[in-house]
Amino acid sequence: MHPLISTDALASALDGAHAPVVLDVRWRLGGPPGRQDYEVGHVPGAVYVDLDTELSSAPGAGGRHPLPDPAALQTVLRAAGVREGHPVVAYDAADGSVAARAWWLLRWAGHREVAVLDGGFAAWTAEDRPVTTEVPTPAPGDITVRPGSMPTLTADEAAAFPAAGTLLDARAPERYRGETEPVDPRAGHIPGALNAPTAGHTADGRWLPPAALAERFTAIGVSPTRPVAAYCGSGVTASSVVLALEAAGVTTPDAPAPLYPGSWSEWSSDPTRPATTGPTP
Repeated sequence: MHPLISTDALASALDGAHAPVVLDVRWRLGGPPGRQDYEVGHVPGAVYVDLDTELSSAPGAGGRHPLPDPAALQTVLRAAGVREGHPVVAYDAADGSVAARAWWLLRWAGHREVAVLDGGFAAWTAEDRPVTTEVPTPAPGDITVRPGSMPTLTADEAAAFPAAGTLLDARAPERYRGETEPVDPRAGHIPGALNAPTAGHTADGRWLPPAALAERFTAIGVSPTRPVAAYCGSGVTASSVVLALEAAGVTTPDAPAPLYPGSWSEWSSDPTRPATTGPTP
């Protein structure tokens, strides 16, 4: 399944005999909770899943959004109706950077039939597609979470990665440069990392075509001869970099880019870890 799905394709699929499971993953840093947006209106049949409490473990030594416990994730996904071999579509408010967390987690869990809605809920409503306040009660799913199907990095592995590969920082440029840090203990970036802001994956809310994504990664410094990995503030939006690399053809579904789940929130909380500031790696 391609990692992105258009609004047209989702609308057609929802009218079909085997409609996908749809996950509403709207969330914003600092709140208010995305559940409020869901209750105002959502894609018909969509089930809300909460990034903070259902797609992450509690904040702690592993960062602000550690990977969820596999058993807990399985319970959440089964309650949402996710079934083995059945397609899933995730969406957020717009650019897919949060919905990509659900995409990545399902892939990490061994579920390959998952995509992110291109343009998210903003594109869906801009096209006057149906919206409802009805909360569905899906039949329980039967997915078995098999963690480890997507590669990850530890802090030590992330520190060593730039020596032989390209480590991408998905945060906004001002956070990468260390000019501001609104959330985490210290400002700056992992030494050797290159900045690949998630905002650059889209234009007018839609994902860039594969060729344009590939050109962007080349301009940033990604080379086909070197492995590539990603991190961000807390491991959430870096998922969209992993997705973008696959959509661009830089990586493949069988050899995706590793993700550092703890990301800057874990790294910056350890005073022994160095931090680089400024525009260069």
